[in-house]
Amino acid sequence: MPKVLALETSCDESAAAVVEQSDGRLQVHSHCIASQIKEHAQWGGVVPEIASRRHVEALPHLIDQALNDAELPFSDLDGVAATVTPGLVGALMVGSVTGRTLAALHNRPFIAVHHLEAHLASVRLAVSPPSPPYLVLLVSGGHTELIHVDSAGMLERLGRSHDDAAGEAFDKVARLLGLDYPGGPAIQAAAVDGDTTRFVLPKGRVSKPGGGFFPYDFSFSGLKTAMLRQVEACRAWEEPLPLADLAASFQQVVADVLVDRSLRCCSDLKLSTLVMVGGVAANQRLRQCMHARGAKQGVDVHLAPLAYCTDNAAMVGAAALGRLTSQPVFSSLSLGVSARWALENCAPLYQSNPPF
Repeated sequence: MPKVLALETSCDESAAAVVEQSDGRLQVHSHCIASQIKEHAQWGGVVPEIASRRHVEALPHLIDQALNDAELPFSDLDGVAATVTPGLVGALMVGSVTGRTLAALHNRPFIAVHHLEAHLASVRLAVSPPSPPYLVLLVSGGHTELIHVDSAGMLERLGRSHDDAAGEAFDKVARLLGLDYPGGPAIQAAAVDGDTTRFVLPKGRVSKPGGGFFPYDFSFSGLKTAMLRQVEACRAWEEPLPLADLAASFQQVVADVLVDRSLRCCSDLKLSTLVMVGGVAANQRLRQCMHARGAKQGVDVHLAPLAYCTDNAAMVGAAALGRLTSQPVFSSLSLGVSARWALENCAPLYQSNPPF
């Protein structure tokens, strides 16, 4: 029954958690997060230097709280896990150095975790998690990707965004509409009574060099430009900005694009299970559309629990325990951090000769 202390500091959420695997199921003993949203909101986005400083201040207290809430001494832990890639380098360094130091001091193995692998593992924290093979729609502030997980757990990326991730598009459009940061919850709230069909907006596609389109890829730059033009037109008419309708129309188009391409990929691969994870997976309209369309197509849709959609340490612990229980692998204490690293290339994170 392995237990790990897990740390997450890849962007602007400081987090610590204690997670255990018992009888094939995951149990979250503690789950602590310190949010920086209010501080970054005044800048309209994350300021890397501020994020790193706040991680340094928050992480020691979060670790103490996680251990106290779990009612476990450090001697009962079987490892320490931390996110090492991808993310903001300074922010990643805080969690990585802290995790490696604790592992060395307490003579425990260190497990380096890829941030996207952690998001993929978040669905394992559900009451009834699915078994592979399945398709994952990973949709967050920094990533929008379609990833095939085969029956052996091997990962293959089949689709991606060629510009902004969906979460970034929500943030930028929210700023355009004068809404708060982060944009996802603000647009969702503004769209509650809006007309989803009032404004016709483009469903961006990505052209292939030789003609045609990539069937599973995403592009949100054209949608952002179309929203800008609509806002400019509304203001030119000297009418009050139809905020609810603009927000609802934008949110619906994003949901339609994500659902259409995800389910098309499932159909083409003859997969009957779809998993949705990441911060944007908390969007209620997207969840409703995915469930409804999935049911019509005969696709079983599984969602990460709401508490574990946005960045958190419990999902880092879930990914680390997946590594420990499948084939015990540990990371070098000299492993650093990287702003970018391919999800398909996680193996070097667990080799004695670290890749960075």
